[in-house]
Amino acid sequence: MATLRPFKAYRPKPDLAAEVAAKPYDVLNSDEAREEVAGHPLSFLHIGKPEVDLDPSIDLHDPRVYEKGRENLQKLIADGVLVEDPEPFLYLYAQTMGEHTQYGLVGCAAVEEYWNDTIKKHEHTRKDKEEDRCNHVRVTNAHTGPIFLTYPDNAEVDAIVDQVRSAAPVTDHVASDGIRHQTWVISDPVHIHRLTELFTAIPNLYVADGHHRSAAAAIVGRERANANPGHRGDEEYNFFLAVFFPAGQLRIMDYNRVVKDLNGLSDHAFLEKLGERFVFTRADGQVRPSRKGTFGMYLNGTWYTVQAQDTLLHNPDPVQRLDVAILQNFVLSPILGIADPRTDRRIDFVGGIRGLDELERRVDSGEMTLAFSMHPTSIEELMAIADAGQVMPPKSTWFEPKLRDGLFVHFLD
Repeated sequence: MATLRPFKAYRPKPDLAAEVAAKPYDVLNSDEAREEVAGHPLSFLHIGKPEVDLDPSIDLHDPRVYEKGRENLQKLIADGVLVEDPEPFLYLYAQTMGEHTQYGLVGCAAVEEYWNDTIKKHEHTRKDKEEDRCNHVRVTNAHTGPIFLTYPDNAEVDAIVDQVRSAAPVTDHVASDGIRHQTWVISDPVHIHRLTELFTAIPNLYVADGHHRSAAAAIVGRERANANPGHRGDEEYNFFLAVFFPAGQLRIMDYNRVVKDLNGLSDHAFLEKLGERFVFTRADGQVRPSRKGTFGMYLNGTWYTVQAQDTLLHNPDPVQRLDVAILQNFVLSPILGIADPRTDRRIDFVGGIRGLDELERRVDSGEMTLAFSMHPTSIEELMAIADAGQVMPPKSTWFEPKLRDGLFVHFLD
């Protein structure tokens, strides 16, 4: 059974929501974040990436960075920018990108369900990134960015969501990147009770995005429990901030690859080796793959359509039949010598939001030699891998739109 728990959120005053809401900490580097906060003193990047308010020479993991985040968060509260709700509520958060809108329930998930795998994961986490987020939670005493969870579609949950969104949202703004963000408060106790009850019948939740944040919330929650001799299990540290989206509404974009060189091969020799497992043909223009097992490839000013042999597509292992795994196992590693894409500096990854022009730019500039455009991993593939207790290869999924930080804050006590 899964937990969807109401909580007393700190939320920006409606007329300030557009100024507070900010991109998550991990989609910007420090310099980009400094540019974003220029002229925006209320931006939640001052909390998520507090190094923007410190000398650039200070290490990102210096205790002063986390303390500055705590200070900035408390200032938003003291100044009345963030206001605590009077009772525990659930919330609805809608994101619209182009013609696509997705509706997520905002509440708390349970730390214990992270540990017992009711909440399923599909990525490995890095200890250094875990510790960074742990320190952020420890010092701010808050979950300042929501975890992106998904669950199997449920018609009754959808019906309640439709009722809630029939009213005017309490906040509604379009961010600088064109994404529209709307929020509603679900204060009706009948709706709250029924939604929490419906989630108890859902066997599993899945981390779509936010593996390091969820790990940090679980680690700090367990620390707080172990340090509390009167631990009961209902304290706020036992729960963490999340947005729960139905799987059918989510959109995963392509996560493309660019490679620095051909591992000493000529163009002809590389294509000859590629042809042992793949069928490729020249294309008239950019190739955005429309089906599984097909890749676009850009080499020396020419686009190719690349199709994997059928035998590569029917592996019984759900990880090995992913397009990203097929490319890694039969092209990147054996032909191009990229054994570990996590650490090899000869490969880089380009989120689909940046488009195929970015692949051409990286190659045409001479920075890279080769680019691959990918067919997006499906949400069904993600859930199947998580259900099997396995993890995806690195850079398998790119979710858009990204959740904004600052619209909801959950404190640990």
